[in-house]
Amino acid sequence: MKKHFNFWTVLVLILGTGYTNYAQEEESAEVYLEEYTDEFQETFFEAVKQKSIQNYDKAINLFLECKQLDVSSDVIDYQLAKTYFLDKQYIQAQEYAIATLRAKSGDFWYLENLVNIIEAQGNSLESLKERLPMENSKLKENLALIYFKKAKYGEAQKVLKEMGNSKFANELGLKIKDSLNKNSKTKPAEENTPQEDDPVTQNIAKMEELLGISDYDGLEIVAEEALEAYPLQAYFHYAYGAALNGKSDTAKAIEVLEGALDFLFDDDALANKIYKELSKAYTKIGNSSKATEYLNKIKPGL
Repeated sequence: MKKHFNFWTVLVLILGTGYTNYAQEEESAEVYLEEYTDEFQETFFEAVKQKSIQNYDKAINLFLECKQLDVSSDVIDYQLAKTYFLDKQYIQAQEYAIATLRAKSGDFWYLENLVNIIEAQGNSLESLKERLPMENSKLKENLALIYFKKAKYGEAQKVLKEMGNSKFANELGLKIKDSLNKNSKTKPAEENTPQEDDPVTQNIAKMEELLGISDYDGLEIVAEEALEAYPLQAYFHYAYGAALNGKSDTAKAIEVLEGALDFLFDDDALANKIYKELSKAYTKIGNSSKATEYLNKIKPGL
């Protein structure tokens, strides 16, 4: 018997860090695996369980069994790369991470995983450029964002120079300058007091309306489209995560919301909203300690 299998519900057990897959080019907002046999599902769930309790050797063997059942799965390659990395087997991790990125060069998470593995070895992505689709524009955008999240602003700027003049490059360039000049009270142009006809303001108003009536399907569509145009807007990440959480796509919601925190700039009110949503999400999956942790981060009076 075959069953439909929501990968993101499983992934919540093995979340590491933040958001978001800006590189979804032709995929829908919800990411599902194809139908799999009971044998595959049972093996996968057991692998996830073993990984979550740090039994990495056993988890690797189980993921390899999954790989035999589905040789072409980049999702399993990604899990193998992550587990080998956690087990500090960097060479194996690197090979699987390269395979995932070659399968989906525009995937943010696949690239971030590879960057982490390479950096753990004291190397750089430059050393692997001949094995990677470095000409892919989404890959370059994702790489710049990854360096920005890591506060490696010089590296991020180098990537932006290669991209030339584009809306994305200009917006991220402003964010980098703002980060490098934290004592300045001047914020990037898009974050200055917005006009009512500003598309960012209009999108936020629409999202607030959809949140108010709990229209999570509509909110997901609006937020995802807004992120395509404005990938650096923290509120849009929050709204997207809230939509996913409202639709019980809890694991992906957590990933999105935690990543939204990377794009906050002195906005305590929005931070509170993200913390509340993360607390709700972790409560849904029974992780009371993480739910409480985020509740405790909320600043009163906002």
